[in-house]
Amino acid sequence: MIEKRKFHIGGHWVDPVEARDHQVINPATEEPVAVISLGSAADVDRAVDAATAAFRSWSETCVDERAKLLERIIEIYERRSDEMDEAIRLEMGAPVDFAREQQTPSGTGHLQATLEALKTHEFERPSPRGGSLLRHEPIGVCGLITPWNWPINQVAAKVAPALAAGCTMVLKPSEIAPLSALLFAEILHEAGCPAGVFNLVNGDGPGVGAAMSAHPGIDMMSFTGSTRAGVAVTQNAAATVKRVALELGGKSPNLLFADADLETAIRFSLESCFSNSGQSCDAPTRLLVERSAYEGAVTAAERIAAETTVGDPAEEGDHIGPVISNLQYERIQGHIERGIADGARLVAGGPGRPAGFEKGYFVKPTVFADVTNQMSVARNEIFGPVLVMIPFETEDEAIEMANDTPYGLAAYIQTGSPERAKRVSRKLRAGSVYINGAAPDWDVPFGGYKQSGNGREYGEFGLEDFLELKSITG
Repeated sequence: MIEKRKFHIGGHWVDPVEARDHQVINPATEEPVAVISLGSAADVDRAVDAATAAFRSWSETCVDERAKLLERIIEIYERRSDEMDEAIRLEMGAPVDFAREQQTPSGTGHLQATLEALKTHEFERPSPRGGSLLRHEPIGVCGLITPWNWPINQVAAKVAPALAAGCTMVLKPSEIAPLSALLFAEILHEAGCPAGVFNLVNGDGPGVGAAMSAHPGIDMMSFTGSTRAGVAVTQNAAATVKRVALELGGKSPNLLFADADLETAIRFSLESCFSNSGQSCDAPTRLLVERSAYEGAVTAAERIAAETTVGDPAEEGDHIGPVISNLQYERIQGHIERGIADGARLVAGGPGRPAGFEKGYFVKPTVFADVTNQMSVARNEIFGPVLVMIPFETEDEAIEMANDTPYGLAAYIQTGSPERAKRVSRKLRAGSVYINGAAPDWDVPFGGYKQSGNGREYGEFGLEDFLELKSITG
């Protein structure tokens, strides 16, 4: 049993004000692998006090000093990457290959992209018509709340730009998957991050998240998680008029036109939806297929879904692991059962665990065909390995259907026509559009339209989220 009961506050590992143990469950075994402490408002107060005291000096540091800290963090992070792989496997059930090749490297990607942005960012410049100076300054003490599904990805995507901007911070990682964040705190400590610049308090939303959001000493909240929780953060923050940046849920459309290579497109569609056991906010979970290619697409999806294997995260191989918790497992089962009840055609998967699994929160890779865009499985973010397929007749209908959602985080287009790809991408109401299997880029902005959030993360855009703009005239 791993014991990680302490918080990182003011440059030291300290006990919580009031002891409250919380077990971290390995979703592959349903057994506890670690115990942490859940904090309280009193712990948040201590962390905010430390961050406030550190801000006075850290905000005045030069770019070179902040860049050197990021370089040391990157060096130590890469040296301890095996430990990060293992932490992510234990806390969220990521298969070892996936943790090593996708989850852990995402932290390096954000750290390096932020370092590059910091070195090139123009913190002072003259106004366009002259006579004034425009100056970017750190916003202040930042509250960072990160999710469990891409744990170190989101920690690095927030901590790195906050450090680079000259902010100080209090991080609350997900209490479900805190081990990677605690290891990251050790890495920052080893790198010589000044006392109080980075603080970590474990806890749940009601106990620590709400206290952070409402805290008068926190100048900005950066939150990644569900739309429901994002609304709560915004409401709690309103009384103190702090900046709130949100990266929330999604139900991303994937528009497959008949002129695309069908086999390549369907394989990409299923692999992208099922990757990380479907637990990605930008996963392409609504596959919209042009009518003339629809039945062929359904047949290919059935075959490729049957090839998708579910396996033990501790074993090497190209398989998906469990979902994060029993609560999430039960929610996904409810969505699958609702899809069947609503009349969607079950092409692959279905209710229950895959064959051979009696324990662990494993879900069958599931595909529904003949779905309408108004069915529950097409409207709600399922956050599991569940794909829905919907036919369309015309390009205009596909665009209208794609945009008919409260979300707008990502969209995908698969077509053999570059002109169509450009034309359709401009009409989709989403923060990111990926064409023909293009991979995400750490240097481009990531964030959503509508109820998928506000603000942008990654690279220079993430750095700017943590800066205030001041004009000096005269």
